[in-house]
Amino acid sequence: MRSDGRRPIRRALLSVYDKTGLPELAQALHAAGVEVVSTGTTAKAVEAAGVPVTRVEDVTGFPETLDGRVKTLHPAIHAGLLADLRLPAHAAQLEELGVRPFDLLVSNLYPFHETVASGAGVDECVEQIDIGGPAMVRAAAKNHASVAVVTSVEAYPLVLNALGGDGFTLAERRALAARAFADIAEYDLAVAQWCSSTLDPSPDGWPAFAGLALRRSNVLRYGENPHQQAALYANPDSPPGLAQAEQVHGKEMSYNNYVDAEAAWRAAHDFTEPAVAIIKHANPCGIAVAGDVADAHRKAHACDPVSAFGGVIAVNTEVSVEMAKQVADIFTEVIVAPSYEEGAVEVLSAKKNLRILLAPPFQPLPAEWRPVGAGCSSSCPTASTRPATTRRPGAWSPVRPAFWTTSCSPGGRCAR
Repeated sequence: MRSDGRRPIRRALLSVYDKTGLPELAQALHAAGVEVVSTGTTAKAVEAAGVPVTRVEDVTGFPETLDGRVKTLHPAIHAGLLADLRLPAHAAQLEELGVRPFDLLVSNLYPFHETVASGAGVDECVEQIDIGGPAMVRAAAKNHASVAVVTSVEAYPLVLNALGGDGFTLAERRALAARAFADIAEYDLAVAQWCSSTLDPSPDGWPAFAGLALRRSNVLRYGENPHQQAALYANPDSPPGLAQAEQVHGKEMSYNNYVDAEAAWRAAHDFTEPAVAIIKHANPCGIAVAGDVADAHRKAHACDPVSAFGGVIAVNTEVSVEMAKQVADIFTEVIVAPSYEEGAVEVLSAKKNLRILLAPPFQPLPAEWRPVGAGCSSSCPTASTRPATTRRPGAWSPVRPAFWTTSCSPGGRCAR
């Protein structure tokens, strides 16, 4: 082993549900002289790519059984993943047992998230709870001193680079292990939440267990104050929202920019007609609706032109060129919209510091969360009604437009 901890890849275990990129990966491993060991349908795909493969059952001496529920759960596999080859005693035990170590594990898991999202029944969802995959991934990640673990198709190029450079360095294996543990944690969290809400539902509709898996998507310009650091994290299992917005122009976003943009984005989407919300320091400067988005912007700005200076604008519909010209005449920190008319971004881009965000279509979440010291509080969104026959949040539905007309101020507009 070299000073950078680089270890050659001589033996790889492939066991993937998502076969994307698998033929090319297997061919590259074979061309580099790596022995490929594989399971079930993965082995068939590797063979179809013209790559010799050693099947797991030939390693374990035990056939796949119970409709594939038991494939890799065997000491001949896990000892090969968990042996710390820095320790002579481990190497000696492998030799005594006739077990060969693995240098690389490539594994991705059963599509539990997608199965649940499809509305599948309990039995089908349970069948997609992966057991052997997470066990192998955890083993290889723990033993990153000796084994590299790859859990996503996006990381396959890293394997190709390692093959051309005599293996992964220790730093690279550590980074891969960290990603693998994050993937497993996210997967287990999804399973635990589904089990809590589906297998052990609470009479009041609130599950006994809830968790949140977040991935850092960006390091922000600064925090609530310029001397503070900040970062943006996104929930990959949530419907896309402002955290997934694409910034197409302007300076880097700050923590306050996102706070104000979120408040404005939610306010604008309280309405079905073209609406514009202007927020500054989390306070509304103006919110207006009109038949035309440019007119809505003029009305929103007229509510408080002084406070709107340096504010954040959100729009619930496409930004027209006419509105873009109006915004370009006013100092604005951020504008966020689901789309921009052709030419609108060019008009706005004349302001070099204006942050222009293209956000995915707005989707209200079933519950909102707010941090409380050492915990969180959760509530159904404000734009929901509760049938008199049930207190269960899961049974509540979005309010009808007529509700605003009959329950709010004349003209059907609610003040914030």
